[in-house]
Amino acid sequence: MNVRKIVGLLAIALLIFFVVTQPGSAADSVQNIGNILTNAANSLVTFFTELV
Repeated sequence: MNVRKIVGLLAIALLIFFVVTQPGSAADSVQNIGNILTNAANSLVTFFTELV
């Protein structure tokens, strides 16, 4: 196995462990990531709208 595959599997295992042990915090983290992506998308839309 190569290192990249091992690191990927460890990251998935850590994510599953986090969701199982602290589901509330995991849900908050996912919600925060969603909010960040939404804000970034809205900023890009505003930028391109202002260009026109």
